[in-house]
Amino acid sequence: MRITPTLAAVPLLLLLLTWLLVRGINPEAETFDRALGTLDDALRTENALRRDILASRAGLLRNYDPLVRDSAGLRDLMGRLDEVAALDPRIAASVADLSALMVRQDELVEGFKSRNALLQNSLAYFGVLGSRLGAADGDSALAADVGALAAAMLRLTLDTSPTIARDVQDRLEALGGRPPPPGDPAPLRALLAHGRLLHDLLPATDGVLKTLFALPTGREQTAIRGIVLEHQMASREEARKFRILLYGVSVVLLWLLIHAGLQLRAGALSLRRRAAFEHLIAGISARLITARRPQVGAQIEQALADLATHVGADRAYVLFGGPARRLHVWSRTGAACPPGWPDRAAAISAGFERTEDGLIHVRHVARLPDGPARDALAAAGLDGWACVVSRGSDGATDIIGFDALPPSRMIRPDQLGLLSTAFDAIANAVGRDHLEHERSRLEERLQQARRMETVGALASGIAHNFNNIVGAILGYTEMAEAETGPDGRAGRHLRGIRSAGERARDLIGQILAYGRRRSTPRRPVEVQALVAEAASLLRASLPPGVELVLEQEDRTAMVAGEAAQIQQVVLNLCNNAAQAMDGTGRVGVEVEQHDVVQAQGLSHGSLAPGRYVRIAVSDAGRGIDAETLGRIFEPFFTMRQHGNGLGLATVREIVQEHGGAIDVWSRPGRGSRFAAWLPCIVEAAPPDTPVVASMLGRGEAVLLIEGDRKLMLRDEEMLAALGYEPIGFTSGSDALATCRASPDRFDVLIVSDGSSAQEALDLAAALHDAAPQLPILLALPSSETIDADALAAAGVFGVVRRPLSSTNVAAVLGNARSRERELADASA
Repeated sequence: MRITPTLAAVPLLLLLLTWLLVRGINPEAETFDRALGTLDDALRTENALRRDILASRAGLLRNYDPLVRDSAGLRDLMGRLDEVAALDPRIAASVADLSALMVRQDELVEGFKSRNALLQNSLAYFGVLGSRLGAADGDSALAADVGALAAAMLRLTLDTSPTIARDVQDRLEALGGRPPPPGDPAPLRALLAHGRLLHDLLPATDGVLKTLFALPTGREQTAIRGIVLEHQMASREEARKFRILLYGVSVVLLWLLIHAGLQLRAGALSLRRRAAFEHLIAGISARLITARRPQVGAQIEQALADLATHVGADRAYVLFGGPARRLHVWSRTGAACPPGWPDRAAAISAGFERTEDGLIHVRHVARLPDGPARDALAAAGLDGWACVVSRGSDGATDIIGFDALPPSRMIRPDQLGLLSTAFDAIANAVGRDHLEHERSRLEERLQQARRMETVGALASGIAHNFNNIVGAILGYTEMAEAETGPDGRAGRHLRGIRSAGERARDLIGQILAYGRRRSTPRRPVEVQALVAEAASLLRASLPPGVELVLEQEDRTAMVAGEAAQIQQVVLNLCNNAAQAMDGTGRVGVEVEQHDVVQAQGLSHGSLAPGRYVRIAVSDAGRGIDAETLGRIFEPFFTMRQHGNGLGLATVREIVQEHGGAIDVWSRPGRGSRFAAWLPCIVEAAPPDTPVVASMLGRGEAVLLIEGDRKLMLRDEEMLAALGYEPIGFTSGSDALATCRASPDRFDVLIVSDGSSAQEALDLAAALHDAAPQLPILLALPSSETIDADALAAAGVFGVVRRPLSSTNVAAVLGNARSRERELADASA
């Protein structure tokens, strides 16, 4: 149920909706509306100011308070435009120009007020004086001149053009040139003074008004208004787009909420189906666990039927490869497997990518790219395919598969992860069944071995007594030969009796050697030197027509064992090869080292991971047929007239006692090849140092982990005898804690604990993390196998068999010490 991304997108969409809502409201529109209102108020105030100025000029307004109020209002309105000026540099420039014009306007208004006040006062006095002089009796000419001056001055108040101003100037000069009137001349002088003042003041005042009214404040206001309207339209358009986006995001959010609800519902259904599948698998596991061995096969087929029915498959099968191959198949009626299926399923699975659990799921085969895999699945009639692939410990491929035939209705994705669990349950049941079978087989072999031990003991006793009888026969034969002489018929008969007795004595020796327990202490043996010595012996004893060719690697291979026994293996194999060629031909002996990464099966035995030396003896003789090849290692089985059947049996017994295995290849008429694989203990020995002496310790501290206390005490005594100082632990956790507390206290670690190889490897990895510089020796049962890369990652430098053998442990620890010395010399 993957609804987390959907739910995580909901709060992000809510934040986006909030932002779009704010942007859709268009908060800048109020700023632009206020700016336009401010410009309208400024225009009205400026018109009122000019109206009041004209009224004051006309003398209709005697109070200048409206002018002051209008000027203050304009300054306040200019301050309000600073808010919109921050939105656009063009508006800011126009507002700055308008503010400068307003400052200039204030200066002109102040100048107008000063001139207009003086003008109105002089006009008042001029009118009063003119009225007084015009009404004076006795001088009509003066009255006429004063009246004409008053009329000219009235025209000047209305039109301050230069013509009218010169007319007023002429009349002032004409009136001033007249003799003063009798009586009081002061009114005429005052009239002339005010007239001259008005002559100068009226044009100047009107010039101020013209300059004031000529200021381009309207143009700047219009420019600001145009830019503000442009921004207002753009903001409205942007707000409209954001509202459209708001609607779209709202629809998406609604869809996501519906989708999340559907996903929750689908997740609940998936959990319900998964729970039902888990319940089915638990029931299958319980039935398989409680099933007796004869019922396991039927229970597996019933489990396949239940699983296939649950997932909607038409066929189901489980295939376990390897030597113990097992195949179980279930199919519904009319859906039987075609020829060759599902045997090819494991090979086809190699062409597909797998999950970490080994799962492969093909929903529709027809949609696969062209190739062999698609053709193979289509040939099996499949429309859908699911399988879980696993690789067993023997390297074979195990697979559980489910086939869907058209129309495909198989397997929901939420069920795929449980297929590996079902496969594990079936695999465990098969494993337990195989272990039960192996236990029964081993019990039979144990009983056979006990019978053979009894027969061997009986044969050994008989051989000793028979040897005494043969000795007596040979003794009497020698005395009879001394009396009869060699040339007569009796002499020839006696020589025949003596030859038969000697063969009987050799046979008794081989019987005693085959049945004798080989408890000889094992020591490191250099294989190349031993094989070279055996070759020199063989060249002197083989028939003249047999050529012995020895091929060996330059690397020295060391094994732990008894040199005479290993040499006997080489001698027996070479003698058999020479006899297979009837005394004429070529016998080849090859000595090579091989690293076995994973468990490997041979024709006679198997190899655990590790390093081995292979001694291969080949010939170009008659070869061995398949029927005979299965019995060649049986005691007393022979195909030669003078053979006794104990040579190869002895070879097999010696190789097995040394922890190795034998691989045989042979074809009638093409020759045979016998290869003895023996485990190596060291790669090389110093040329001047005895091999055995280098295996002894020098007081190095060895941390030993062994869960069985009795085995731990025995192993401690063995390590002490080898010259080491053992510190044993029966608990892995206690050993790990001690190693972490004092990592420099120990020189090497031996892990011989754990119910399985993986547990021992995990413990070794933990110890390696605690003390990375310490070498670790891992002791495992012979049947356990671990990948070489896993051993290297856990810091394991060597693997020995469990329980520990003094020879093997001494050789491996000695090898570790020699490597440390080489590293120390290299660093120095």
